[in-house]
Amino acid sequence: MLTPEDARLIDHLHGGFPLVDRPFAAVGKALGWSEERVIERLHQLLAQGVLTRFGPLFQIERAGGQFVLAAIAVPEHRFDAVNAVVNSFPEVAHNYRRTHALNMWFVVAAESPAQAADAIARIEDAVGLKVYAFPKEEEYFVELRLPALAATGARDGA
Repeated sequence: MLTPEDARLIDHLHGGFPLVDRPFAAVGKALGWSEERVIERLHQLLAQGVLTRFGPLFQIERAGGQFVLAAIAVPEHRFDAVNAVVNSFPEVAHNYRRTHALNMWFVVAAESPAQAADAIARIEDAVGLKVYAFPKEEEYFVELRLPALAATGARDGA
């Protein structure tokens, strides 16, 4: 369960990360926390699966890499097992379940288009199912913010 304090941390970090020598200390100062507390809470949120990833987003194509949206039609009885296999690949950035014939969608991030294709082939081999690849053709910036604090029923500053 997301606590109001953890939600405040997530909301604070959602819009930006301080580019200073000690960014976690700066975040802590803004929240009235210690640097150690910020780091500890992030580790716990990641370990609990509340956060699945904490890190920067890159325009990987500028560095020669590639992001590929991929999907699989997974039989319901195999979904959890296939999910675990797909998520075990280091190239898989995130994974979503959908109510669609292609019910598992994930993003492959690789250092080159060839490495992305290789990762997709290895995933296909590992799960024994066809992976449909949808490479990014154009990028759009949409800043979607879903306030975590509001989801807890608490008010900011609580």
